[in-house]
Amino acid sequence: METFGDKLYRRVIVAKNNLFLQGEIAQLTYQSFHRYVQLINETEETEIEITYPIGYSPDNTPIHTTVNYSKEHLIDRYQFLGLNQLPINGLYQLVTTIEALLGDILRNTLVEFPVKISNKRKLDFELVLEAKSLDEIKTALVNSIINELSYKSPKDFAEEFTKYVGINLLEKPTFHKYIELKATRDIYIHNQGVANEIYLSKADSFARVKSGQYLPVDIQYFLQSYECCLQITEILEDTLNKIWPSLEYNKNKTQNLEVQKSTAIEQAIERVELIENQEEPKLNKKRK
Repeated sequence: METFGDKLYRRVIVAKNNLFLQGEIAQLTYQSFHRYVQLINETEETEIEITYPIGYSPDNTPIHTTVNYSKEHLIDRYQFLGLNQLPINGLYQLVTTIEALLGDILRNTLVEFPVKISNKRKLDFELVLEAKSLDEIKTALVNSIINELSYKSPKDFAEEFTKYVGINLLEKPTFHKYIELKATRDIYIHNQGVANEIYLSKADSFARVKSGQYLPVDIQYFLQSYECCLQITEILEDTLNKIWPSLEYNKNKTQNLEVQKSTAIEQAIERVELIENQEEPKLNKKRK
């Protein structure tokens, strides 16, 4: 029989699986870029012609374009992709995974224990009248709390998380590293990678540059951030189990980490393939 602790543990495992997969994808992609640059350097051609699709026509046939690159220009492009765009895009995935995990833990806790919600909490009158059941009202109330917290700073969110879930993330140095990571993600979305006072305020003592300076994101920073996010999932696994014991967590705790990682990656890939196969008729995709 599934306990509430098991339910939360499974959600943490899904996040950890996604992190493992993201780490592997980043490493394999970087190695692919590196190997292709080697092949370009080895060729005697001064120009390299590359054809790739840039879109699809109404009948789902690909629209191709062909570009002639000099060796130097093409190498610059791949180095930019491997050393700059790859870690930045990977960063987005890391933050999204942890944001979703924390939000889901909070949502599940409030749904399971609605008494944690203050009786002073207000809800739209029309929503109450239109609700068909008490569960719908409860879900709407929980969603309103989650939506409100999504606009708060990471520190304010963590304080609310402590109040509702009982885990003080701000006590963990790893979480403060995550706050800096999230602030870095926000800077790349809203300010083209240039740090400002908002970044300094969020990152606090973990700020990596001064206001007005470019905020570097490279492979090393991505890997450090990847490890930080994995540590957060491990903290959540352990602390959630202390509040709501999980038989599954205690059973798997002694399992070798490498076995966990390998299994997690395979499960994540299977989920992606399942989704793609379900969409195959619509997208007209071909698989091996």
